[in-house]
Amino acid sequence: MSDLSAPLSRRRARSASAPVRGRRLPVARLAIVGIAILIGAVALRIVVVDTPDGGRPSAEVAVNNRNNANSVAGANASMADRAIAVGPEISIEAVGPALDEALAPQRMTEIEAVPDAYGTLPGLVEETDYGPIPRVGISGERPFTAYSRPSVSAAGAGGKPRIAIVVTGLGINLSGTLEAIAALPDNVTLAFAPYGRSLERTVGSARAEGHEIFLEVPLEPFDYPENDPGPDTLLTGQAPRDNMEKLYRVMGKFGGYAGLINNMGARFTASGADFGPMMEELGTRGLGYLDDGSSNRSLAPQLAKANQVPFGRADLVLDSNPARAPILAELTALEEKARRQGFAIGLVSALPVSVQTVAEWARGLEARGIIIVPASALMQP
Repeated sequence: MSDLSAPLSRRRARSASAPVRGRRLPVARLAIVGIAILIGAVALRIVVVDTPDGGRPSAEVAVNNRNNANSVAGANASMADRAIAVGPEISIEAVGPALDEALAPQRMTEIEAVPDAYGTLPGLVEETDYGPIPRVGISGERPFTAYSRPSVSAAGAGGKPRIAIVVTGLGINLSGTLEAIAALPDNVTLAFAPYGRSLERTVGSARAEGHEIFLEVPLEPFDYPENDPGPDTLLTGQAPRDNMEKLYRVMGKFGGYAGLINNMGARFTASGADFGPMMEELGTRGLGYLDDGSSNRSLAPQLAKANQVPFGRADLVLDSNPARAPILAELTALEEKARRQGFAIGLVSALPVSVQTVAEWARGLEARGIIIVPASALMQP
């Protein structure tokens, strides 16, 4: 029986039991609902979490690190922060005095701090692979000024001649060095060779007794290597970098010296190409240079002036003949020279007879109207 001829009730029952075919789902409606839910979720996250970056990972980098040990960098960073916070109203005139105030403790440290066991002031030292070596401080303070012994100026001397005595070759013989430190007046300048095994002890003892200290630097003589001033001798014809390496090694042996004095060096000091870089380095580091006066061909005066290095030149070597009578004769000649030109510098080695003779001679200087001063007092910038 066909559906057309079947009773109406049977047709309804068959229609109800027959499976539904070809019915379509409302995809468009579902997509719209999904998008709406997603937008609502994002909006809810922004409102609740309050992250304008939408939750993207982020990190803060401290451009001005407050853990930096450099106090000057810290002061600059602090001033920069203050300038940003204040805005365009701040002026250079306002920042300058405040920055000076911030740097004042650093300047006080450089000038007034007590030297460490190595003999250096905290603000006047550069740490290198060769040890700590002198440098100019952030405030412009120079090691020559900081480590020079205070003394009487030409004006303060009241017309009296001034004499400086420099004892060289100290530090190699421990007992002899300690005896010289104890015997000599504190205004006598002491120059230490860089080869001693107990330099920290001997240089420290000299500093404790109030002596001004110089460092001997070995320079090439004309008859090198037959006449050898020692290890790390600066040589002519070498690359400046090689000589600077030797110079740094020597300079790092101890600290607290106002300047350098040559040990030999007639050939080296006559070569501008070789001596020039060394003198430039001394100028950069704020050190003085004392010429032992042994070579008339030395370019030290011209190079020192060109590089603004405090400079002096010894007038006499007092113990070329190391015996008491000849040394006293040379000291008398040094006095006469000081009376003629107002000042004089004498060099003497650390031989016991030389030290004893100078100590004896110095005791009668005041009665003869002569003032003994450290070498730095007679060195011209």
